[in-house]
Amino acid sequence: MPSAKANTGMQTARPAYLVLGMHRSGTSAATQLLALAGANLPGRLIEGDEHNAKGYFEPWRIAVFNDERLRAAGSAWHDPFAHPYVALPDAGQEAAWTERARALFVEEYQGAAIPLLKDPRVSVLTPLWRPVLEDLGYELRCVIPVRHPLAVAGSLGKRDGFPVEKSVLLWVTYMLAAEAGSRGLKRAFVDYDTLLTDWRGEVARIETAHGAPLPALTEAAAVEIDAFLTPELRRNTGDDQLHQVPISGGLAQSVFSAFQIAAAGAPLDLRALDAATARLLEMRAQMGPLVSPVTRDLDQARSDLADAHRLYAFRMSEALDKLLEQH
Repeated sequence: MPSAKANTGMQTARPAYLVLGMHRSGTSAATQLLALAGANLPGRLIEGDEHNAKGYFEPWRIAVFNDERLRAAGSAWHDPFAHPYVALPDAGQEAAWTERARALFVEEYQGAAIPLLKDPRVSVLTPLWRPVLEDLGYELRCVIPVRHPLAVAGSLGKRDGFPVEKSVLLWVTYMLAAEAGSRGLKRAFVDYDTLLTDWRGEVARIETAHGAPLPALTEAAAVEIDAFLTPELRRNTGDDQLHQVPISGGLAQSVFSAFQIAAAGAPLDLRALDAATARLLEMRAQMGPLVSPVTRDLDQARSDLADAHRLYAFRMSEALDKLLEQH
């Protein structure tokens, strides 16, 4: 295993798992598999809901931090032009965000033996998070699920009301960001549909790509994984009409084809992905000023509304407790 420099000399780097990729693309399923196989999630996670009953497995404080950092750069998690990464113009501000990320990770994971971080927003923020984790002495092992863009778009349409054109372009952005941010790291591209039907085969590919077995894939863990990775996790499917999606379909088709091949075990076509990134940059130059500020402001409004709801619920609970005390 590679070694990392510490202040007191050379020591063996500790492994840490990163699950990268697009929202609604199988990142939760991959994360729970890794957690059941011995990697360590933090204690405070976003709870499941009607859109993901089995859980999101995302540290909620890190997700909030990531949303704040994206907004600070004039973007948001659902901004289709959030990649490539935009550093803040003030170097001091950028350094402050980096230090906040470091302190937050240390606090959330409390010295976990093998940390496991999953928040799709990290994909578009890897230039921030990767140096933080490497400076902490971790050897990063990445898992990147690959799911058909139209299946992702169907899920986002139901959950967030996004039009298919936006969802498909957002998928392109996140997948290009996940790939670019993980270059040079040990990484495995995992087919989401295959993960649900033959997770053992996908685990073998992950272990080969990482050059190491999963930490604790015991027989008991395998039973739990079998119970978790069930058919109802596949609520939406893709089809062969991706290229017909206006604006983003052709670009998404080229990116998806490259990732499909990689998820089947062949080398990744980096030229195709670099060309797609160049095209995305062209689109950002043309449409970004019209799109990104709107997504940022909408995200801020939703955050403010959620905070107001939480404050209202807290005050109502306090008022109810006082009434009960009086009676």
